[in-house]
Order: sequence, then structure tokens, then C-alpha cells
Amino acid sequence: MTQRSVVHATFVIERVYAATPARTFAAWADPRLKARWFPAAEEAGYEFDFREGGREYSKGSAEGAEYVFAVDYREIVPDARIVYAYYMDMDGVRISVSVATIEFHPQGAGTRMVVTEMGAFLDGHDTVAQREHGTTWLIDRLGASLEEATAPA
Repeated sequence: MTQRSVVHATFVIERVYAATPARTFAAWADPRLKARWFPAAEEAGYEFDFREGGREYSKGSAEGAEYVFAVDYREIVPDARIVYAYYMDMDGVRISVSVATIEFHPQGAGTRMVVTEMGAFLDGHDTVAQREHGTTWLIDRLGASLEEATAPA
């Protein structure tokens, strides 16, 4: 019998970008812009329905395992906030269920973006440290895509 466990954890990642809240929000909302920083957007079968009640779904392989990332968008306030619930599976096993909030705050001519994730990490298959590392990597890719978009040609 499998030993069952749940670890509950919250982490917060903050970044400041030179881009406006509208541009930073658009990098999450526009599928063309999201594909610049979110690798799953290029996978076959990727779904992206960015609206309250909409869904985002990807299934792909990494490090020899197959992962599923399935999002349900719960609240979207343009240029201000995104709240979504999501689960992740690895090789057909549920490894976590989370709620994430993305906030976009004006800061000078740019944006202070705050990502807060509250997760239930299941049966030792995933940890908050692993998730925070992966989320930080994605958020840094987002920042690089915003910088590339504003770099002089």
C-alpha cells in the first residue's frame, strides 16, 4: 500500500520589470506572447483559453517523465490580477494541486509582479522547493521576454 501524505506550503516570488502592467499582463494573456517564455505553449495538444472559467492544458515530457499541467482560470482582472487553480501529474500520478495568484502593481514606469502559490504537494512526489525553483525559472524567462520586446533593433 502506498503511504499517503500531503505537505501544504506557500511561496511568493516578486519581480520588477521595466514593462508596464498592461504589457506584463499581456505576456500572460496573449498566446503569442506567452509562447515566448512558457515552453509548454509549443507542445502538441497545448490548450489556452484565457478567460474566467477557461482552461490551460499541456502534456509533455521532461527528464524521462510525462507531465500534465492543467489550469482552471478563476479570476482575471485585466492589468491587475490573475487567479487560477491547477494540478500537475507525473506519469499519470497526481503530484500536486495549487492555487496561484499573479498580481501586477505599477511601480514607476514599470511593474512589480507578485506571484503567490499555495500548494498541496502529494505523497512525496513533488516538493515546494522544486515547484518554487521551476516557477522562478519561468518568471525569469518572462522577464527576459519582456526585455527582448523592448530592446532596440
